[in-house]
Amino acid sequence: MTAWLSRVSEERSLLNPAFCGTLLWRAARGHQADSSPPSGMAFETAFLILPIILHRQMREALPRTVATSLPAWLTTLPLARSQIATRARLLVPFTKEALAFGGLHGLLTFSKGTVFAAEHWAPKVSPFLKESSEEVQECGNRADLLGRWFARAGSAETVMSILGIQP
Repeated sequence: MTAWLSRVSEERSLLNPAFCGTLLWRAARGHQADSSPPSGMAFETAFLILPIILHRQMREALPRTVATSLPAWLTTLPLARSQIATRARLLVPFTKEALAFGGLHGLLTFSKGTVFAAEHWAPKVSPFLKESSEEVQECGNRADLLGRWFARAGSAETVMSILGIQP
């Protein structure tokens, strides 16, 4: 990774580990809420959150509810599989950095290959998002939806297979 102060300003803003960690927290929390029984988000799945959420067109193309299945959604976006796969590879270092940041600061916890949102952060994350720009709020809301959606889609292997991604 490039030293923090050597990064271009856009990278420092958009790919800030605190912001990206917050998005991963929202996705993990959504996953925990919609999985039955409640479980953490698979570590591999965490690498799909930022490539989808940080790309405005992809984020805006997400369905409004988790009622739409992942395969059905993909039929409406023929290039989504390749775009997500390409962006996922490019964002691996930033996802790792966000996971490390989240773990170091107690935002995220890890157990048996899964990522959990530390619930005691909810009183801090919610006001942060409410006070943020509309776009940041949208990123947080869509990350939550994505976590819930992935929980309903099945295992990490299933989600990655549907998206055409190999770990």
